[in-house]
Amino acid sequence: MGPRAFNFLMYSLLGMRHSAKCTERQGRRTVARLASRTENDRLVTGIISVVLAAIVWVVFSQTLGHGFVNYDDGDYVYNNPVIVSGLTLRGIQWAFTHAHAANWHPLTTISHMLDCQLYGLQPGGHHLTNVLLHGAAAVLLFLALQQLTGTRWPSAFVAAVFAIHPLRVESVAWISERKDVLSGVFFMLVLWTYAHYVRADQRHSRQSRRWYIAAILFFALGLMCKPTLVTLPFVLLLLDYWPLRRFAPNAGKHNDLARWRQLTIEKIPFFVLSVASCVTTVLAQQEAEAVVPVNELSMVDRFGNAATSYVIYITQMIWPARLAAVYPEVNLNTAQAGLAFLVLLLLSVTFFMWRRNYPFLLIGWLWFLGMLVPMIGIIQVGPQARADRYTYLPLIGLYLLATWGTMALVSNWGRRRELLIGAAVSIITGLIAISYFQTSTWRNSETMWHQTLAHTSRNQIAENSLGKALVKERRLDEAAAHFQKALDIYPDYAEANANLADVLCLQGQWRDAVDHYQMALRSQPKYAMAHNNLGIALAVIGNTDEAIDQFREALRINANYADAHANLARCLVQIGRREDAVGELTQALRLRPDDARVKERLRELGVGK
Repeated sequence: MGPRAFNFLMYSLLGMRHSAKCTERQGRRTVARLASRTENDRLVTGIISVVLAAIVWVVFSQTLGHGFVNYDDGDYVYNNPVIVSGLTLRGIQWAFTHAHAANWHPLTTISHMLDCQLYGLQPGGHHLTNVLLHGAAAVLLFLALQQLTGTRWPSAFVAAVFAIHPLRVESVAWISERKDVLSGVFFMLVLWTYAHYVRADQRHSRQSRRWYIAAILFFALGLMCKPTLVTLPFVLLLLDYWPLRRFAPNAGKHNDLARWRQLTIEKIPFFVLSVASCVTTVLAQQEAEAVVPVNELSMVDRFGNAATSYVIYITQMIWPARLAAVYPEVNLNTAQAGLAFLVLLLLSVTFFMWRRNYPFLLIGWLWFLGMLVPMIGIIQVGPQARADRYTYLPLIGLYLLATWGTMALVSNWGRRRELLIGAAVSIITGLIAISYFQTSTWRNSETMWHQTLAHTSRNQIAENSLGKALVKERRLDEAAAHFQKALDIYPDYAEANANLADVLCLQGQWRDAVDHYQMALRSQPKYAMAHNNLGIALAVIGNTDEAIDQFREALRINANYADAHANLARCLVQIGRREDAVGELTQALRLRPDDARVKERLRELGVGK
């Protein structure tokens, strides 16, 4: 090898070595940059999560000083002896084998038991649990949307609006709506794990099966918190279309149908759980007679109310004014219902036509429409026409629609970044202020019902409930006036008649009380408490035999009615049937072992120490 060739070889080798070193250094820099970017992403994600939790606390921490309200809180917590007993094996078994407040939601029931175990009947602790769960749901929504869409700030904005919109107040500030915030946590976990499953499946990762099983498990747990999550499998199919885009673009109609079929088959375990939950819920509500029969509310009225409610929910999302704990049924005319249907139809057609260029519009819209189906009133449960709490998860669809729609609208505008930041800050600040005030109205039963009456008209439920709150404060004349207003609106309102009769008893007007108890029972023959209280009134005016019949009827309806056992015993003593009276008092003591009055009566009859 000559000198020139040798020099060329050496220079080549040195150049290759230098090039390798440069490449190695560049590789290290790239890895360092990626690691730094990942670390920064985690830091920003963590900061956003903390901010979301903080704004939830700003709005809702005031509830820690609020009390229970007299609207379902008794049934769910303080008047339910199984719940008040705390977390026990017997209580857990009862939660899984019994309907609670006309629903089967054992995890929600157990959560109330746990609260009683930790806090007793101090309402602040129960409120704290609601606030913490809602904060967790907001953070998980952000994480899920970020994973689903691959975008951070739009996902953060949607989660922030979800966290502090005034329509969330009822679900968070009302202890009885624990089922909303608890099921919301599991709903967000399903979205988050499903997003991970899809991403892992696209990479053909072995982890995909684990994420899929986790999503099914979280869905099952969510259904045991609130059965209205039954629509979630349809939401997952919507997410397959956007933002996950699990369809090949321009694949053709045949391939699209095949892909839809494949993705639907993938959701079979979710659909099976939904069907099982539906069956369980229908059985529980039929047993409790919570479903309004078709002959009491025609299908035309139901569909008319449904269409109108959809439009009102959209309006309240944009302008959350005149919110109330209960919205009474309204007499819709054909024009109102027809206009509501027309609005829904036009929006649906428009979003469908724009689905290729703006898929988020159709997906957000169908999310909203579909998730509200179980609560929209086609199958009417309870007397309310609509409720703020029903929008807890469905409105996320409209938040997605509005957020991504706005970004598409301003995509070609100058200084759009500054514009979007300013609009987002203004919206969130305004919602925080409104929600803070709205939350304050849930301080106690009286403030809540006064606001409801101020924002609604002809609201017999609010009149009756405010009357009950006033009775507790011994403001009997005011309470009687509200009960009478409720009856003026709805003369067959059994509870209002019974409550007015209770006030008349407290005022010593026993015969008038008998009349109102009887009117209550004509409307609701299986009203055990009215039978018991009618028995008391009849006993006071000297109709002992009729009183005994009423106590027995109350026990036929509810064999575990301790007061009816004790009252029946008193009447049996009066007619000389002491042994039968001892039996009734023994039953009452079995149901309420710490009842000092029952123990005293047994001692008077020569039983016990």
